[in-house]
Amino acid sequence: MSGPKTSSSFYADLPAFTDFEEITDLDKYGRLPDDWTLLVSDVVDSTSAIADGRYKTVNMVGAATITAVLNVSNGVQLPFAFGGDGGLIAVPPEVREAATLELARLKNASSRLFGLDLRAAAIPVADLRANGAETLVRKYALSKGNDLAMFAGAGPRTADRWLKTDSTGSRYALNTGGDEDLPNLEGLSCRWEPLKTRNGTMLTIIAQPVEKNAGLELHELTSAIRRVLGGPISNHAPVHGSTMTYRFPPSGLSLEIAAGARQSALVRRTLWVWFTALMQYFCERFGVKIGGYDRSTYRQEVQTNTDFRKYDGSLRMVLDITADQAAEIQAILERKHGEGKLVYGVWQANEALMTCLLFSLADSHHVHFIDGADGGYAMAALDLKRRMAETEAG
Repeated sequence: MSGPKTSSSFYADLPAFTDFEEITDLDKYGRLPDDWTLLVSDVVDSTSAIADGRYKTVNMVGAATITAVLNVSNGVQLPFAFGGDGGLIAVPPEVREAATLELARLKNASSRLFGLDLRAAAIPVADLRANGAETLVRKYALSKGNDLAMFAGAGPRTADRWLKTDSTGSRYALNTGGDEDLPNLEGLSCRWEPLKTRNGTMLTIIAQPVEKNAGLELHELTSAIRRVLGGPISNHAPVHGSTMTYRFPPSGLSLEIAAGARQSALVRRTLWVWFTALMQYFCERFGVKIGGYDRSTYRQEVQTNTDFRKYDGSLRMVLDITADQAAEIQAILERKHGEGKLVYGVWQANEALMTCLLFSLADSHHVHFIDGADGGYAMAALDLKRRMAETEAG
């Protein structure tokens, strides 16, 4: 396990790995430097939004919390993780001021732009570590120039709990100090239609292994899931050529317009989003190449650059599988939970949702956040909390 560094290049300097199974090797993770800060956020009462059929909007706000910070990072590579109804992103001292202001702007504007309230906090890694909550990071390479951060340790989970606890939440809560500017959410998009299942079930999984044996439990669990699936887990990613549907106008276009709705350029932004959406439709419909958009290349890159599986102290997956496979996987999770090896939550749907961060098509620099439909990670998290409460009451 590498020791803490203090430079802004900490994450950029981490060696990347390409085999997802290596998430289980916790000795390869680096300790996030003490002078870095975890920015955590969460949509308030996302369950009500889910009940109202607005989970795509919830996902958009969750992705926006990451986009806003990345857009003021000034080229510094930052580790981040999408949680469905919120986000986690770590920043060094050089980025902290700009990042916290931008995230606070999003917090202030979220209700106005998206009709959803957002809570957000900036929690020093040193404070978490002083409370026994370690924060470890590793870099998983999806493709050249596109990485996902894998987090380990109790730090992210503790930060999320502090965010939602009145005493600590108010201590670390973000505010703009009267700044009413809108955040820069350039690059945030959700133009693809929901991803229909090919195999019958979109299973969303959150599995939190016990801290002392996390690496071993992760290895055993991922191996067991692979055996159930009869091959690589990647074969069951929700994004597939046959599940990617683009129509005009896209159902998420109004959300993309809202995300870029800086007051001084709203009309121009609206026209630009409609124009580019129409051009993308022509590319998709007729297979033509316009600018940096090549249909076949982009579709293949999207399939590669998704976060359908990740680790942030909990293993998170959205898998396109059969009902029998879903039942087998849940039986494995239940058995391991009964043995005291992990706590878990699951959610089943017929679709998955995709929210995109487009930095540069020309440079193939884009990543795509995946969540189960109708609640996905948010509902799986509720299932996990219920199971955890039952265990503690036990």
